[in-house]
Parts: sequence; C-alpha cells; structure tokens
Amino acid sequence: MRTRLAFLVALLASFFVWAPPAHAATGLHVSGTKILEGNGTPFVMRGTSHAHTWYPSQTASFAGIKSLGANTVRVVLSGGRWTPNTASDVANVVSLCTQNKLICVLENHDTTGYGEQSGAYTLDQAVDYWISVKSAVAGQEDHVVINIGNEPFGNNATTPGWTQATSAAIKRMRDAGFQHLLMVDAPNWGQDWSFTMRDNAATVFAADPQRNTVFSIHMYGVFDTAAEVTDYMQRFQTANLPLVVGEFGFNHSDGDPDEDTIMAQAQSRGIGYLGWSWSGNGGGVEYLDQVTDFNTAGLTSWGRRLFNGANGIAQTSREATVYGNPGTPDTQKPGRPGRPAVSEVTSTGAKLTWAAATDNVGVTGYDVYSGTTRLGSATTASLTLTGLTPSTAYTVHVVARDAAGNVSDASDTASFTTLAGQASGCTPSYKLVNSWQGGFQGEITLRCAGAVTSWKTSLTYPSGVGVTQVWNATMTGNGPTYTFANVGYNGGVPAGGSVTFGYIGSWNGTGTPPAPTFP
Repeated sequence: MRTRLAFLVALLASFFVWAPPAHAATGLHVSGTKILEGNGTPFVMRGTSHAHTWYPSQTASFAGIKSLGANTVRVVLSGGRWTPNTASDVANVVSLCTQNKLICVLENHDTTGYGEQSGAYTLDQAVDYWISVKSAVAGQEDHVVINIGNEPFGNNATTPGWTQATSAAIKRMRDAGFQHLLMVDAPNWGQDWSFTMRDNAATVFAADPQRNTVFSIHMYGVFDTAAEVTDYMQRFQTANLPLVVGEFGFNHSDGDPDEDTIMAQAQSRGIGYLGWSWSGNGGGVEYLDQVTDFNTAGLTSWGRRLFNGANGIAQTSREATVYGNPGTPDTQKPGRPGRPAVSEVTSTGAKLTWAAATDNVGVTGYDVYSGTTRLGSATTASLTLTGLTPSTAYTVHVVARDAAGNVSDASDTASFTTLAGQASGCTPSYKLVNSWQGGFQGEITLRCAGAVTSWKTSLTYPSGVGVTQVWNATMTGNGPTYTFANVGYNGGVPAGGSVTFGYIGSWNGTGTPPAPTFP
C-alpha cells in the first residue's frame, strides 16, 4: 500500500486470452479463475490488511479482524527496509492467523514503489527475505499465501522490468522449495494503469512450474468508475486467470475509487477482496483506517462500509473449511439453461433472455457462445450482446457455471441476423483530467441526440503532442489526427445518452497541455 506515497492516475486496456493447464497442488491452489482449498472447496478471500511490521505489538488485531467476519488477513512484513520481521516473529503471525481461523496472506512491503521510491527493494531481494524465513511457513500451505512483494514497481516501470522480475521471483521461490499459493502485485503502485500485468499475466503464470500464482490488483483512484472496475475483472475472467483485489479503499489522494462496484463485482464473480487497512495509516491517508486506534469497537465509516455494508465481509465471507468445517467438494454441474429468446436486434447487438439454470449450491454466472466463440457473460439470465458485426447471422447458446467451476450442458440454440450498419451522429467534448511533466490524461465524452449502436470520432493535436494509450475505445492514426471508435461493450448509446473514453498523451511543452480540435 502507498501509505506514505502519492500516485499518478491513468487506466486500462486489453490483453489476450490464454487457458492455463490443469495441475496438481496441495494446500491452497488455483484452478482457472478460482482459488481452491486443498480439499477442492472454493475459497473466496474476504478480509483486510494489518500493518504488523510497523505495529508489532498490536497482536489483538487478528482476533478483532476475525470477530467482524473476515476469513483472511493480509499481514505487512519487512525484510529490512523497516525493522525486519524475523522467522520467529513470522511464525507467531502464522500462529495468530490459525488460532483465529484466518487465512494468512503474508506480504513483503520492502518492494513498494521500486524504481521510483528511494530505498525500495527489488523482487529478488524480497525472495531473499522469504528464503530467510522459510522455516516459519513450511508446511503451512493450507493456511498461508505468500504475496512476494507489495506494489513492486512505481509509475516509471517498464513492461519487461515487471514481467521478467516477477517471473524470476516465482521461479526462485519454487526452486527454494516453496509449495504455497503465491500472490503477485501489479506495477504502477499496484494499480496497473500501464496495462503491464494484464498484458503479461499469462506469461508470468506460465513461469510458475506449479501453475499456482494469483494476480493482485490494487484499486484506488485509477478505478473510479464502474466500467473500469468491471472491464478489468472481466479481462482476467475471459483469460481464465485468477485475480484478487489485494487492496482497495473508499477514497484516496489520487481519486475516488468505486468501492460499491468493486465489492459487488467481486461478489458476483467469486473474486476475493482485501480492504486497506485495519488501523495505523499515516502520511495523509489516515481516513483509510477501518477502526480507530486498533479498537475493534471503534469502526470508522470506511470500516462500517467494508465489514457491514452491502456485499461486505460480514455478508459474504465464508470461513475456510481447513478450520474444522470440512466441506464436500462441489462436483455437480448446474442444470441446463433455457433456450435464449432474442429481442432488440441492432446492427451490432441483440438482447438475450433465458430460463435460469439450477444448481445444488448456486449458479454464479452464464456465458453466451456462438460456436466456440464466447460473445459475453452475465450473472443473471439476461445479456445484451454488443460489438457484433452488422448484417451477420449468429447462432448462439448459453451455458451456466457455479463457484466451483462446474459448467452445465449447453442450452438449445437460437439464431438471428444483425441489421445493417448505422452512423454515429454524436457530438464530442474534451476534458483535461490530469497533467505532469511530459504527459497528460485526456477524456472525450460523446453526447448522442439519437440512439446509436456504434460511434466514431476524430481529433487533431498540434505538433509536439501525441496519444500513446487509450481505454474504452480503439484508436487508429499516429498523429496529428487520431480516430477513435467504440469497443465491443460500449457501442450502444441511447437517445440523449453519452459515452466517455480516455487516453494518455505525451507533449513537449510547459504549462497546460493544448486541447485537441475536432475535424
């Protein structure tokens, strides 16, 4: 966590689909997008972080966190950037976790902001620390997850730096004999606005000989809209790779995170989340304390939201079965969904509804396919498809899935043909979101007088300005004129509605970056 640091803001993009192979594992392990216990029971992290390395005497916090319903605690440790936590201290932390029936995510905080923050350690140094305390965690694979390094690169990290360093760290951990589920954080202070983790997650996952690594995204000001949160989670699910929200808050110096969507989407998708943090924050982010002065009875507004609010910990947390509540692995597939009914067909989309499937535990979602191509996913028995090709025939079917990853038989198929294409007719406006030396973040909003199913707009910048990254749109051109068009999920805009996309620009001037003109 960036407890004493400030961040830049930027956002998201896309990465390719990759299906990891099945693998054998003991203790906590991943299977597709899910974390499973050693007995095969799905486990979804619900908890918070505790800054143990700075407050080693606050050991009562473990019981307090458990008392509010958490099933997981993420524990801040240090190997030397702050007062080192010895092997005996780590063993005591693990004991406190198991006494309180908590899954223990141990994280090395020394790596925070490497490449940008003075004094930060490398991931290789973090592995040195884990090797030095291995005796404290050996044999604890049912109870302990190792988060190799917190926010291991700042905003000036390059893609090869994170990808290669993270892959190498995982390999060293395995070579040293660690059998645990490993967790790896994104760069950019954990927020991955450069898309580095998303673009290279499959490569890093494949670097783990055990295929037992989960990816951790930290959601603060970069994730301030529902679209950004949903898109990021969906990308990992589409790629069939495991993701947790390793940190998030309700507010931050870099923006206002959409905590409601983070929690709702995590719950509907079976993704774990860990709020930051229990108590003891400083450096201007004291508002992220969930209790005052480590007093469990002193919940703050953020603590009440996280623990007791909608989709919160008390409502959604389930204790790990390893702590004496043995569950039976769910191997029963859901029933078959009904044949989809098609309506509201446009040039690039259609609405599908179907009779819901049933399951012995519960259906968590549905996927719509045309042949072997997945067109979209939903958590309810309805989906509006977008991004289809005009004047094209589609034959679709639906499958249901449950939290254990069991998939139903396919529904009966339904067929339809999209209409001919349609022009945009939307008016653009520009907003400067943020700027810094050599760069800026811009935002374009298109307001549409009539309903459209696709859109496109162009803008021109003067010499010395270039667009380098874009989200919520596709881009063609390399300056001075750039053309942006909708992506699959945001082509449809109702009459009187609007759609927004953003981008990162580079420029060589001073003062306020120039605004674009619209041809």
